[in-house]
Amino acid sequence: MSNLSSISHDAAILAKALPFMQRYEGKTVVVKYGGHAMGDKELGQAFARDVALLKQSGVNPVVVHGGGPQIGAMLSKMGVQSRFEGGLRVTDKETIEIVEMVLAGSINKQIVSLINREGERAVGLSGKDGNLLFAKKTLKTSIDPESNIERIVDLGFVGEPIGVDRAVLDQMAKADLIPVIAPVAPGRDGETYNINADIFAGAVAGALQAERLLFLTDVPGVLDKQGNLIDQLSVAQAKDLMTDGTISGGMIPKVETCIEAIKQGVNGVVILNGKVAHAVLIELFTDYGAGTLIVR
Repeated sequence: MSNLSSISHDAAILAKALPFMQRYEGKTVVVKYGGHAMGDKELGQAFARDVALLKQSGVNPVVVHGGGPQIGAMLSKMGVQSRFEGGLRVTDKETIEIVEMVLAGSINKQIVSLINREGERAVGLSGKDGNLLFAKKTLKTSIDPESNIERIVDLGFVGEPIGVDRAVLDQMAKADLIPVIAPVAPGRDGETYNINADIFAGAVAGALQAERLLFLTDVPGVLDKQGNLIDQLSVAQAKDLMTDGTISGGMIPKVETCIEAIKQGVNGVVILNGKVAHAVLIELFTDYGAGTLIVR
């Protein structure tokens, strides 16, 4: 391609992207970053570039990250045995200290550093900073297979959001800072709780009345029974697909979190494949999109 042809090609791409950039200018986009994309150096750099470009385009990005595999690796390294109840990891006092160390420490600062290297100013937070988010203890129920009696499962220091104070995030937006938030939070009881990153991101996006909440996952999005990607769903359609079994397994809690975020005021939630480089930009700034958009 000649130099002039290359310039024309770049100009055509920019012309196509410009209306989308204008649509999101001044709007808040919350991105939940997790899955295998976090363990891939090139994908991590591409993600940081996307977040920086969003900021440079006038968007207000907020990043919430997970870190399950990294937590598991650190627990193993430190010789901490994981105990499971009803298929869920029990987070005891020793475990929650390691969880906080990994999530609010090493992982959080790695993401902050990557974004800062792209020329923007990211700041690492957790739910504890500025009392951003309070949590309460999560109690799950399970059916005992022998007695068939329902019982309460105590998962230890696993929590769920009970309130978001957006004040610190509003101040950061005014200062042109990018929040990168680890999903650990204080309880009113003075304890520290680990919160599922999807649920944490949904609560933050709802409090900010975000234009979009993006879930970067390890799958393309919601698939139909033939395995084809569904581009867009209403809340009612998503519920129907859960009822008829099209949406099943691990996708059910993710879609339920999407629906809850929309109830809280998020304009649209997208489930997309974080293993695709620049998935965030493809979703927001092109005609094609990169996953399944769920709207009211």
